[in-house]
Amino acid sequence: MTATTLLVNGRVHSPTHPDATAMAVRDGLVAWLGSDEVGRSQFPDAELVDLDGGFVAPGFVDSHIHLSATGLTLTGLDLRDATSLAHCLRLVAEHAAAHPGQPVWGHGWDESTWPENGPPTTAELDAVLGDRPAYLARVDVHSALASTGLRRLVPDLAAASGFAAERPLAGDAHHLVRAVARDLLTPEQLAEARLAALRAAAASGIVAVHECAGPEIGGLDDWLRLRALDHGVEVIGYWGEAVTTAAQARALVEQTGARGLAGDLFIDGALGSRTAWLHEPYLDAPERAGTCYLDPDLIEVHVRACTEAQVTAGFHVIGDAAVSAAVDAFERVVDDLGVVAVARCGHRLEHLEMVTADQAAKLGAWGVIASVQPNFDLLWGGDDGMYARRLGAERARQLNPLALLASQGVPLALGSDAPVTGFDPWGSVRAAVNHRTPGSAVSARAAFAAATRGGWRACGVRDDTTGTLVPGAPASYAVWDAGDLDVHAPQDGVQRWSTDPRSRVPALPRLGATDALPRCRQTVHRGVVVHG
Repeated sequence: MTATTLLVNGRVHSPTHPDATAMAVRDGLVAWLGSDEVGRSQFPDAELVDLDGGFVAPGFVDSHIHLSATGLTLTGLDLRDATSLAHCLRLVAEHAAAHPGQPVWGHGWDESTWPENGPPTTAELDAVLGDRPAYLARVDVHSALASTGLRRLVPDLAAASGFAAERPLAGDAHHLVRAVARDLLTPEQLAEARLAALRAAAASGIVAVHECAGPEIGGLDDWLRLRALDHGVEVIGYWGEAVTTAAQARALVEQTGARGLAGDLFIDGALGSRTAWLHEPYLDAPERAGTCYLDPDLIEVHVRACTEAQVTAGFHVIGDAAVSAAVDAFERVVDDLGVVAVARCGHRLEHLEMVTADQAAKLGAWGVIASVQPNFDLLWGGDDGMYARRLGAERARQLNPLALLASQGVPLALGSDAPVTGFDPWGSVRAAVNHRTPGSAVSARAAFAAATRGGWRACGVRDDTTGTLVPGAPASYAVWDAGDLDVHAPQDGVQRWSTDPRSRVPALPRLGATDALPRCRQTVHRGVVVHG
């Protein structure tokens, strides 16, 4: 007889049973939802789990992550807490002293938050490291500090675009030093990092992640090793490499086992590193308008080849010029192959921070998915944040327009871009609800759906049950310690459903800016416990 697990004495988030306090799980599926009394009667022989008031919700899906880099940050040198240039150098020196003889790999410094408003020079880095090779990625991973000990290992580095003798490396120079630094890491370091990242994801209530892999991210070997892991958290891969024909697209998908040729296929870089490609120059660097990494003609060729092969295509786009190049390419392919041919592929755009209403309407009509990171707005938005310093307050207020995208029918999926931001899915939902720009927030219901069901839909799972807790759905959920539950809409948004408890809309934890976020007790994916 198939074993049944019956969870009782809880609060279950279910669109079909919004008052449920109990849930039965059998064969990795949700078998039943209802009240404790009926559940005990229906399943007298079930293994009983007393939730003690816990909140049961669908497991989160992180729609954009880099597992190995995240794990290296968790197990190694995390510079995200550095508060000044001197503090950053002290953290580097302490890490180097604690790991004698090893190359230094670090992540997370953000000079835009420091009083100096500038990163260490190569000479300052060498002063604390000597000849040690060191790679220290900026928080956005679109530029990096590199010690002289590492630079010497990269032939012809000075001839590469983005090279600077004393300043951080960007563009091709950054990719070259990153590849060499990655090769200095031992297989044991990388294996430990991958598992650490998956454990951290599971502990955050995440049941699946979209790994954005590619030749310039971790390389094919790293992706294949990630794909071979048997942890419990599902790893869904995207490979960021451009193709020119449908046959090449099919072959590359078969070679990599990726879900699509999308993710971090870079059209541009990041605003923090001033490599996001803009129509108008940066306010704080008038001589610069960012970097275009992918020729617009090749963008169109890639979309066309993938569409003909019925493979998901997609790009990393942040700056408005990059978004325009991607939207123009999609439009030309739509004009040639038709809306249906494009929409059925589930093409994606990652980040999509600077998008106009006209562009959003087109993307919505073509079924293009936006994989977005609300914590970017939390960290760098507002009239006094990094975005405003880079672009000016008026342009900065147009960034990350989640409500605009949703209103135009663009499907949303929420992610962390870890290690850029950490695993904090409830924090991402809260950031989407409490957007720094009035009119750009979405409701808690919409944000939560984008962080759960939206992540499954973004990777092609469109069965109307996965990512929810309804009878017949995969039993992929997390149990949370949570306070009071509410049904609410954003203060500055259009209310599209009743917030009256009698409306039977499933409630969510309170997500005000000062509310304590839920704490994960247990994470289960397809009936298997992966955390707790």
